[in-house]
Amino acid sequence: MRFAKALFFQVLFVSLLSAVVFAQRQEPSFELPEGIKENLAKRRVRAEEKEYRELIERSEEAARISEDLIESFEKTKKFSPEDGKQIERLEKVVKRIRRDLGAEDVDENLDLKEKSNGMMETLRAVKEKTAGLLTELRKTSRHSVSVLAIESSNSIMRLVKFLRIRRN
Repeated sequence: MRFAKALFFQVLFVSLLSAVVFAQRQEPSFELPEGIKENLAKRRVRAEEKEYRELIERSEEAARISEDLIESFEKTKKFSPEDGKQIERLEKVVKRIRRDLGAEDVDENLDLKEKSNGMMETLRAVKEKTAGLLTELRKTSRHSVSVLAIESSNSIMRLVKFLRIRRN
């Protein structure tokens, strides 16, 4: 009898303890007022619109930099230190675009034999790809992700790395 009472109280104690622990794990459920929900939704929409505008601005900047690099290279047939800075800036801008689009890391291995084109052809390819990227991003909305835009940014990244390597 004593054993049965002890067992009963132990089971009761363990079940009460587990109920208390379970109750503490659950977050209190309360509804936010409608006004706060609406404000949060509006703030989220404004943030998404701002991110989309910044993405377009970065792609426009990439297109401008590629045009500037072509103009500079056509004049001197080599890269100046300022052009080197622009190549680095272009690489940073394209990395940011890729990150914003949700792209994975691009293959870092560059096959220089495959890219044996001259510097001018490579610069023209960069210009063409950045213009295509800008066009593709303008076609999409802030709610969608374009696979073509990611592929374009990956190819721009490879070409810019090639330019950076060949510049030195």
